[in-house]
Amino acid sequence: MFADRANIIIRSGKGGNGHVSFRRELYVPNGGPDGGDGGRGGDVIFVVDEGMNTLSDYRHRRKFKAGDGQEGGRRRCHGADGADIVLKVPPGTIVKEKESGKVILDMSNKKEPVVLLKGGRGGKGNQHYATPTMQAPKYAQPGGKAQEIEVMLELKVIADVGLVGFPNVGKSTFLSRVTNANPKIANYHFTTLNPNLGVVDMGQGKGFVIADIPGIIEGASEGVGLGFEFLRHIERTKVMVHMVDAASVEGRDPIADIYAITDELKKYNADILDRPQVIAANKMDAMTEEDKETVLDLLKEEFEPKGIKVFPISAVSGIGLKELLWHIQGMLDELPEGATEFEQEYELNFAEEEGGIIIENPEEGVFTVEGPKVERMLGYTNLESERGFDFFQKFMRENGVIERLTEMGIEEGDTVRLFDLEFDYYK
Repeated sequence: MFADRANIIIRSGKGGNGHVSFRRELYVPNGGPDGGDGGRGGDVIFVVDEGMNTLSDYRHRRKFKAGDGQEGGRRRCHGADGADIVLKVPPGTIVKEKESGKVILDMSNKKEPVVLLKGGRGGKGNQHYATPTMQAPKYAQPGGKAQEIEVMLELKVIADVGLVGFPNVGKSTFLSRVTNANPKIANYHFTTLNPNLGVVDMGQGKGFVIADIPGIIEGASEGVGLGFEFLRHIERTKVMVHMVDAASVEGRDPIADIYAITDELKKYNADILDRPQVIAANKMDAMTEEDKETVLDLLKEEFEPKGIKVFPISAVSGIGLKELLWHIQGMLDELPEGATEFEQEYELNFAEEEGGIIIENPEEGVFTVEGPKVERMLGYTNLESERGFDFFQKFMRENGVIERLTEMGIEEGDTVRLFDLEFDYYK
């Protein structure tokens, strides 16, 4: 099965904690603190692999985690950094936030690796906290937290031209005739179960990539048939070719077919219809001259006033293919180069989350002070020592906590809670 979607959980590595230790050597009295820094956590990195064309690597594994940083050691030894994890994806992959479905990253035109999640920074060892008045600090900084998010990987194939049409109108035959692709060809519906890509070589350094989008039928935008699974692949194409069975071999009305497919595309994403379109009236070799003229006149009268040119072709005999392909090339020459790129809709805000201090007044005479920054401070502060408590009070002043509590109307004797700790407030 063609794997073009996968839901995965990605997590960067957490930073290693700083170390608390003191230099203890013979003949070195009062050696001082020598705790080393922790290593940084590994990053989560996305990179495009031109050799991949599906997301099958992510179908049977859901969690991807970078390495954690190691704790610092004695004698100022730095902890080892966590290993980065590199996730390879095929060209055209979009990374979306799972819950909202909003785009975080589009890897279409990314030539260099992209760091999506940063590893936590390594904590500082106690060697960094020595001062003239605190020569033996007994605390170190904990490592930074890891970042984690569930994302949806979605592959939208990168092709210049999207080939759409009802099943059995000759799309696969056309693709095999004009490109190097070898799609499965048979006289029954849904022969093509996966999007097929082929390269059209026009010579003189010109050419383009064309994609056969399979299984689009009425109701495809609502999941009928195969179309729902593959409609997304037409979103990157710059030009759309409607292929119809002009001979009505199966009794279909080519004009009604075009409108039916247009309606499904509109329901899925109306912006697709803003792109240049052309109609390939296939199976002309299966019609009499009189019928050819009648069908072509009807198609041209209906669509050419709307700017959609009609080309009579035969994918089997090759009639009209050259004229159609050069017309498509001309339309592409007038459009910007490069794959259609989706704009970022979702911004990762781990940095802001990590630094916040939340102050609330849940009941009369009680104030709570919480947040990641407060939690980190409590992790490396010994409140039972006089110097540790002085450091705690300095933290509260320098981070605006005291000022904010005063603005909120705190009075002497009120209770201040920091997670599971409680203090009485006095000026």
